[in-house]
Amino acid sequence: MKTKPPLPPFTQETATLKVRMAEDAWNTCDPERVVPVYTEDTHWRNRTDFPVGHEQVRQFLERKWAKELEYRLIKELWACSENRIAVRFAYEWHDASGQWFRSYGNENWEFDPQGLMQLRYASINDLPIKSEERKFYWPQGRRPDDHPGLSALGL
Repeated sequence: MKTKPPLPPFTQETATLKVRMAEDAWNTCDPERVVPVYTEDTHWRNRTDFPVGHEQVRQFLERKWAKELEYRLIKELWACSENRIAVRFAYEWHDASGQWFRSYGNENWEFDPQGLMQLRYASINDLPIKSEERKFYWPQGRRPDDHPGLSALGL
């Protein structure tokens, strides 16, 4: 059976690691890197989308990253217990017209015993910003270890 450490029950340390691993995967903007960390029958709520299972999640992510260009994400652990993790996040992106946004949100995650995410509930708000208001300037991909997180950026 496939596992994705760290495994529940989570500690502050292992939950923080799990959050950073998720951030790193999502910053690739590659559904093939992201989808395997979810159970085959994963259930999501993401804004008005409710994908179920790997194929629907893959399709959702392909649509998302085709629209949200130059995507850069920071996640931060909010709380954890047993097999659940709560996260807050912000990401910056622009649309095809060049309008930049900072999207703020919260996620609730539930994991199976193998460390795969079975439930993901996300609430997200988009704030239009000017290009000069951006705070996430690293090259697309993994956020550098020395780049400030959400709390340090005052977000």
